[in-house]
Amino acid sequence: MSATPDIADAAGPAAAQPTPGRVKAFLKLVAIEHSVFALPFAYLSALTAMAVHAGRVRWLDLLLITIAMVGARTFAMAANRIIDRRIDARNPRTAGRELVTGAVSVRTAWTGALAALVVFLAAAAALNPLCLILAPLAVVPLILYPYGKRFTNWPHAILALAQAVGPVGAWLAVTGSLHGSGPAFLLGAAVGLWIGGFDLIYACQDSEVDREIGVHSVPARYGRAFALHASTLAHAVTFALFLWFGALLGFGWPWWIGLALTAVAFGYQHVVVTPTDLSRVNRAFFTANGFVGIALFVFALLDLVLRLDLRP
Repeated sequence: MSATPDIADAAGPAAAQPTPGRVKAFLKLVAIEHSVFALPFAYLSALTAMAVHAGRVRWLDLLLITIAMVGARTFAMAANRIIDRRIDARNPRTAGRELVTGAVSVRTAWTGALAALVVFLAAAAALNPLCLILAPLAVVPLILYPYGKRFTNWPHAILALAQAVGPVGAWLAVTGSLHGSGPAFLLGAAVGLWIGGFDLIYACQDSEVDREIGVHSVPARYGRAFALHASTLAHAVTFALFLWFGALLGFGWPWWIGLALTAVAFGYQHVVVTPTDLSRVNRAFFTANGFVGIALFVFALLDLVLRLDLRP
């Protein structure tokens, strides 16, 4: 389909729609409130690096990491929606998205995406030279992911790579060096497999439509049962990597309690979603995945508080 005009550009009363209305629509487009799901593991990585290398919290770094994460995620979501708008229009589940209905114009979406990209790069520059040098590389999988479903049955792997960047970037934001960053890559791999594994579940919703319109994914190519088994394997490896991360860095009992709760959450989402019943996919996302991020971060924070100087 051709680019749908923004409602605000149409003739009539809608033409007088104020800029704040467009901003609100853009924030809805990128689901800005879901940024909270991306932040806990970035904070966990950053605070762990601070405990290992500095022994105190560097609050300005945490602020800049927050700005960088939100900027990168906003850019990724906006670019994804722009690139996928024609696919979204052909899928009943996504046909109500803002770029399809015209609530947000392509021009507005690109403006917001580029503004978010500038914010991300500026925050990276303010952190340290290494972050600025590596920032463009972090953008590559963010752009590649929406195109992945056009040429590979495993676009979920590209999403996993994009998500793995967050914890690694947060660690480097604190240390400014690749030396001794092994734990960050370990945590990044865990987070990437966690999100990639869930994306296998989420894609099951669209498997039939994807086959009809030529979109590539694991459930569309190999079936829902295979995708759910692959997701289970990905989350089993995720859990093993979390175990390794905690043992490597000497986390105490709070981490292991959080990890036990994580195991319950992982089990829950793999029980409530089956090849023949996808009605609770959203519950698995908002409940189980949100819980995993928050629980692990909170219990790890309890451990880190005992080691960190929290004074400004």
